[in-house]
Amino acid sequence: MGGWAIAVHGGAGVDPNLPPQRQEQAKQLLTRCLNLGISSLRSNASALDVVELVVRELETDPLFNSGRGSALTEKGTVEMEASIMDGSNRRCGAVSGLTTVKNPVSLARLVMEKSPHSYLAFNGAEEFARQQGVDVVENEYFVTPENVGMLKLAKEANTILFDYRIPTVGYDSCGAGAESPLQMNGLPISVYAPETVGCVVVDKEGRCAAATSTGGLMNKMSGRIGDSPLIGAGTYACGVCGVSCTGEGEAIIRGTLAREVAAVMEYKGLQLQEAVDFVINHRLDEGKAGLIAVSNTGEVAYGFNCNAMFRGCATEDGFMEVGIWD
Repeated sequence: MGGWAIAVHGGAGVDPNLPPQRQEQAKQLLTRCLNLGISSLRSNASALDVVELVVRELETDPLFNSGRGSALTEKGTVEMEASIMDGSNRRCGAVSGLTTVKNPVSLARLVMEKSPHSYLAFNGAEEFARQQGVDVVENEYFVTPENVGMLKLAKEANTILFDYRIPTVGYDSCGAGAESPLQMNGLPISVYAPETVGCVVVDKEGRCAAATSTGGLMNKMSGRIGDSPLIGAGTYACGVCGVSCTGEGEAIIRGTLAREVAAVMEYKGLQLQEAVDFVINHRLDEGKAGLIAVSNTGEVAYGFNCNAMFRGCATEDGFMEVGIWD
């Protein structure tokens, strides 16, 4: 075994004019989450416990698009989704359409451990949450003034606003309303920068785990489900590696991106970074996305084919990195 390793992300694709203050806030949050995970790993916590702990922290902070601060649907409400997977036995849990559950990733774990199913959604997931006694709040808890403003911009542009963190001041200079060659399923979209969150961990025992959580797309259709709760697409963990993806959900779903990393390691014999690079370069078609990954030997890797990805990673031998741009 090569020791523990951890990686965390806050989304792929970043407005090139993102204010320095916001960039620094993002780096501070990623650093805090990394240190939280590192401390737990040093205390011999399992990979599964650590990914849940870190993603809960990200869901609680409104900076990224998960939990509090989630992107708003076209109706101005929040519909959250999350998944978690234990690579040691390939058990998994996922949830979608949550409107009151404070920490979706923890409900996903309860689906895995306390239900006979792997995936619960909308009313069924909310009912299960109440049966399990998890923390629930009114939907307004998740809505921030900033996201209300972003939804207004999206509606004015009559589009799904991918970069929902573009500041309202200087909006015209950020290009969100400009013509864009980017498309989703053949339809034009605006600036690309969804900010899903995720964490992958391998612990001292070589066990891999992964978790991903998101509010989805700003101004999305009610009922839309992305890649984040789909095992094998946005999240995957097995005996070889753990993977969490972020980016254009529809492209990630088509490419079964997270599972592909494990598959090329298993069937082509690629090392972790080689596998990540292969998948990013050859399995996204024209989609834009990024991912983080760990291997059972203590390696950590990431890759993206857009301009940037909020990410951080650390290993037991003392390596630590937090970054946004290439």
